[in-house]
Amino acid sequence: MKPYSESCDENREPIFSVIAPLLQDCSSVLEIGSGTGQHAVYFAQMLPHLVWHTSDCVEYHNGINMWLDEAGLENTRAPVELNVSTSSWPRQPFDAVFSANTAHIMHWPDVVAMFAGVGSILTAGGRFLLYGPFNYNNQYTSTSNARFDDWLKSRDPHSGIRNFEDLDKLGRQAGMQLRQDFAMPVNNRILYWEKH
Repeated sequence: MKPYSESCDENREPIFSVIAPLLQDCSSVLEIGSGTGQHAVYFAQMLPHLVWHTSDCVEYHNGINMWLDEAGLENTRAPVELNVSTSSWPRQPFDAVFSANTAHIMHWPDVVAMFAGVGSILTAGGRFLLYGPFNYNNQYTSTSNARFDDWLKSRDPHSGIRNFEDLDKLGRQAGMQLRQDFAMPVNNRILYWEKH
């Protein structure tokens, strides 16, 4: 049975409304942490001009492939194994990298590795689009995010909502400049960096 995430269905349209204009002139996107594969199918269907490359740890590949196979789209690619800290990153350059709800479940060294990896595979002018909840000046933006952070840390003390300023520093270290910070429903954001 295909894996299913309700939040993917709930957030895909608001995310799409933000990323579609930013991906208009892109031809290849790498998604880090494709999860169930739902986002890949929806966005690739809506953006037929680009090739959507999926990636995740191996245990998620079967589920991603179920979604990709059922959709039968010509512009999706089977998942590559990508554990941001230990895997070899794809050798090909990408115009854009998209990742949703990953930074807060990764351990901090993995977040550092993700930014460094993204910086290494983006073309000049390439875009990194990161969706999720973020703190600002180490402050929660809502009580629901504070509760969510408590829940994350109860499962894994090394996870948690990341601080925007820390992420932006990693972006600059990886040769990227923050272009925009979009407010999204349910106290989420999309952070958009561009490679120098």
